[in-house]
Amino acid sequence: MSGQAPLDGITVLDFSRVLAAPMATQILAELGATVVKIERPAVGDETREFEPRLPHGESAYFFAFNRGKRSVTLNLKEPRGRDTARLLAERADVVVENFLPGVLTRLGLGYQDLAARNPGLVYVSATGFGQTGPDRDRKGYDTVFQALSGVMAMTGAPDGAPAKAGVPVADLTSGLWVVIAVLTGLAGRAHSGRGRHLDVSMMDVQLSLQALNAARLFALGEEPGRTGTEHPGRVPSAAFRTADAKWLHISGSDQHWRPLCTVLGLDELAADPALRGNSGRVAERARVMQALTGAVAARDRDPLVKELRAAEVPVGEVRGVREALEDPHTTARGMVAGFDHPTVGTFPALRTPLREAGGAPPPTGPPPMLGADTEAVLGDMLGLSTAEIEDLRAGGVL
Repeated sequence: MSGQAPLDGITVLDFSRVLAAPMATQILAELGATVVKIERPAVGDETREFEPRLPHGESAYFFAFNRGKRSVTLNLKEPRGRDTARLLAERADVVVENFLPGVLTRLGLGYQDLAARNPGLVYVSATGFGQTGPDRDRKGYDTVFQALSGVMAMTGAPDGAPAKAGVPVADLTSGLWVVIAVLTGLAGRAHSGRGRHLDVSMMDVQLSLQALNAARLFALGEEPGRTGTEHPGRVPSAAFRTADAKWLHISGSDQHWRPLCTVLGLDELAADPALRGNSGRVAERARVMQALTGAVAARDRDPLVKELRAAEVPVGEVRGVREALEDPHTTARGMVAGFDHPTVGTFPALRTPLREAGGAPPPTGPPPMLGADTEAVLGDMLGLSTAEIEDLRAGGVL
């Protein structure tokens, strides 16, 4: 970002672990917020032990969602640990937590307790099922939410088994909604001067992703099924295998139909008036798909993609992760960056994908070593002396 980072001056107290909420606080950190990650002494966020592991024992999983933060170890089972957390919250703008509902309240760290001391606090609770409802205490992970929300039932080939998405879509999309919640709270505080408690449910987020499928259900009473790479309401929109055993995906509207047929030599289909509109192609999906599949199968991927792009037909090569990250456009946009870590050295990282138009992307900070910032944070934010910090450490608080 050019000039002052947009969230400069905002302090986030981060009680979250694993993926969704840590991803959110990483985004906030790389947009300029000071993020203080509260971790368990000696153990930390459990993802510090997750695979894939690097030679020095560090976790690349942890690296992916905890960049740019400061790590403070604090034992919340100890009264003085909870007291210290409350003092930090008094000086914070935002608290993000993903404990089961009621856990932090029982520790005296719930919204009502902290807001009584800091009325401007924006407090975001990111949980599996939300703060209310019969499932509020139910536990779950990304794939559980994919299953319960209908996402898994919609993923995979029509004649195959349900499949999870290729990325942890429930965690990742929920993380984005945690960011939205934080920014909503800060925007509201700018008008009213008061904070608020925002409730982000991973299950709610996954259900919200069903907007188009729900529209079909509401309009037609039709339960959507698995369609593989095909679109249920548009033809063509699917992946096709090429002669060199690669894949490409074509997704076009009416204006792309004739150019597509021209490139593929499908003159008979192009001349058929029944296929000029999408509804006609949907009605004759089997015939159209058979012709397209045969024509694409006779061509090598990259030359065909070049021809289709020249004809302004929307098309994309089906790439692996390595190919996608090494693409010249990815390189030109600077999406693969890196950071310097005290034990690992220079390590690659995917940038936060928000930038000011014409400006540099946000800096990519290193993930913190466990407890590396405890003394500095307690000294800077709370004014504790070295002796006071050592007393807390000796008492098992840090």
